[in-house]
Amino acid sequence: MDALLEPLLVPFMQRAMIAGAVVGGLCAMIGVFVVQRGLSFIGDGLAHAAFGGIALGLLLGVSLERMTWVALPFTVLIALGIGYVLRRGSLRGDVATGVFSAVSFALGVLLLGLRSTDGPQVNVETVLFGSILAISPEDLLTVGVVGVVTALLLAFTWTKLAYATFDPELAALSGVKVAALDYMLLALTAVVIVVAVKTVGIALVSSFVVIPAATAKMVGRSIGRVALLAIAIGTIGSSIGLILSYHANVASGATIILTLGALFGLSLLFKKR
Repeated sequence: MDALLEPLLVPFMQRAMIAGAVVGGLCAMIGVFVVQRGLSFIGDGLAHAAFGGIALGLLLGVSLERMTWVALPFTVLIALGIGYVLRRGSLRGDVATGVFSAVSFALGVLLLGLRSTDGPQVNVETVLFGSILAISPEDLLTVGVVGVVTALLLAFTWTKLAYATFDPELAALSGVKVAALDYMLLALTAVVIVVAVKTVGIALVSSFVVIPAATAKMVGRSIGRVALLAIAIGTIGSSIGLILSYHANVASGATIILTLGALFGLSLLFKKR
């Protein structure tokens, strides 16, 4: 019990636990719809797009701590662009996501190269792999606001969003504004991805979206139960991973994702055929 309580007495671990639980729950909630629609790759694509936004902010002289406010609109625009291409029906989701993410990432590399050498030094490793232990009270406030707004939007649109996810043609015939819901889901995914990049980094954030939802989908039978299970897996997995990384003195982001991966493996092992 002391091993569990010891990290909770340290202020930076308290902030990390709260941020990890909120981000884990948010990503899992969004992931339920993303996985069900076969758009698992979009988390990875938007994370690469976020890198382009971060690089743009650095070129404009914005500090790394406030980079979220540049990366957010940039990534949302990329997400809406992917949605527009998908709505036209000319390309599959993985192709559209791959094109936009590759262009955004290449743009990010180009913009980083255009930065003045006199500018502040940036630890690229922190951008790629995150630093949840360095979450500041301002970051925690941002995570909380994004969490509340996202949860409210999903709660108010849950039934229609689920309808549009499972049968978009019938939902459109029933008067559901499928296109608006698609764009809203993509924009919310972009916002959550940008916030989550701060915790586990660009390289691992898509796993935060996909693994809890995929694990819950193997166990739950209805979308409501799958969502509750995914949120529980995301929040609990994040907390367990943080405690393990604290005691093992290893990278927290990687430990969280490995913990979620272990839960996925256990579900796969004990899944009823």
